[in-house]
Formats: sequence, structure tokens, C-alpha cells
Amino acid sequence: MSLHSETDQNWSQVIGSKNSLYSLNLKEVWRYKDLVYMLVKRDFLTSFKQTILGPLWFFINPIFTTIMYVIVFGNIANLSTDGAPKIPFYLSGVILWNYFSSCLNGTSNVFRGNASIFGKVYFPRLVMPLSIVISNLMQFAVQFALLISFVVYYSIEGNIQPNLWILITPFLIVLMAAFAMGMGMIFSSMTTKYKDLSMLLSFGVSLYMYVTPVVYPTSMLPEKYRWIGEINPLTGIFECFKYAYLGVGDFSIGMLLYSTIFISIVLIIGTIIFNKVEKSFMDTV
Repeated sequence: MSLHSETDQNWSQVIGSKNSLYSLNLKEVWRYKDLVYMLVKRDFLTSFKQTILGPLWFFINPIFTTIMYVIVFGNIANLSTDGAPKIPFYLSGVILWNYFSSCLNGTSNVFRGNASIFGKVYFPRLVMPLSIVISNLMQFAVQFALLISFVVYYSIEGNIQPNLWILITPFLIVLMAAFAMGMGMIFSSMTTKYKDLSMLLSFGVSLYMYVTPVVYPTSMLPEKYRWIGEINPLTGIFECFKYAYLGVGDFSIGMLLYSTIFISIVLIIGTIIFNKVEKSFMDTV
């Protein structure tokens, strides 16, 4: 009986991390699509485990947040909505921001939150941030349906004028998901060494909301502060979304083009850092 060295054996499949720092390696992720499905299902079920209202929280959260914004920002602070009804204006900002912030906070904890799993089983690490983005997309879809009901109502009343820009809604959602995922992968990779960054991110996301046109239109920004909105990659997305469904907003194709380029760069940088750190992060957590 002849003995063959390990290097002489022909394996049908070799399990290992991807080699290229620049690749998302979606082909390998696709082979693990069942794992993505299981993780999404797990996230959905555990979110409402031992709760009385269950999935109704998908509606309760944006409704009460919108009501609070209408009272505080709409009535007390009397912020402009560019002539749009207050409820759909604030609700559109709320559901977009909820999706972005949930994806960012979730993906930023991928390495530290799943260290025990990563240390025992191999699978493409990109599966984890992707499952988080998809899980939050389900919540966004439910809240988006709520927004559509208000858009239809106010359209019948003649208070808003949706337009054909609604057709690029999937593209806007992909942009937001890509930005959250790119930033999340960067922070997740860095927090394996610097735990302080997780604390910085928690309140940084809250502050970021106020430089994003969630509760106000960019048209009300003073001229000397207009540049803050212009360099924010989320501005083009939020303004385009509100312009598409409400017919209001300081929107231009140039803003959306800038957002696309900026977010693409962030995703590339996040991918490089994520792929580099995933090979050795178990030594630092």
C-alpha cells in the first residue's frame, strides 16, 4: 500500500480564506446562501422573542418617532419641510435613518460579536455583515409599506406629487446598505484592537443624524453651513428619496453621483481592511 503525502492528494474542495484583499468573493458567499438565510431567520425570530406585540414593533417604532419629530421639530422648533406634509416628511427620514443606523451598528460588531463562532467554524466572514443588511432590509420593507400608505393618502388629497424618480428607490437602498456595510466593516476591523472605537461609534451615529437631512431639508441650511450637507454622502440619497415620493427637496443628479462615488470608495476600503483583518483577528480579540 503506497502512502501519498498531503500535497499529492486531490481534494474536491479546499476550505480557506480568500486571497484577494480587493474581492468580496460573492461566488463563495453564494455557496453559503443557506447559512445567510438561517442567520436572517434567526435575527428576525430573536428580535421579538418573549415580546407581546412581536413584529408590530416594526410599525410602532417609526410611528411614535415620527409623532415625536412632528411635535418637537415641526411644531415647537418650527423647522421647514419645504411645503410637504409633516407626517410623510418625517416618516420618510425616520425609516431611511433607521435602516442605515441599524446596518451600521450591526456590521460594526461583526468580529467581536461572533468571535466564538469564527474561532470554531470556517465560512466566508462576509456572510455575517450581509445577513445583517438583509435582516434590516426586511424591517425597512415593512416600514416602507407604512410610508407608501401615507404617500397614497396625501397624493389623493393633492398635498404631494410623487414622480418617476421613485423608480430608482432600489438603487438608493443599495447605496445606503453599501455605505453602512463599508463603514461597518472598517469599524468592525478596527475595534478588534481598539475597543474605544465601539463607544465612539455609538454616539457618533447619533450625532451624524443631525448633519443628515432627516428632520430638515438642506434648503434651510444657512449658506455658510451648506458645505456640511454637500460633503455628506447620505444627503443626496435622502434628498432624492424625499423628492421622489414627496416632490420636495434640494436634489440634483450631481449630489447622487457624488454619493455613489464616495460610497463606492468607502466600500472598497472597507473590503480591503475587512479581508486583511479576518485572517488574523482571532489573535487580537
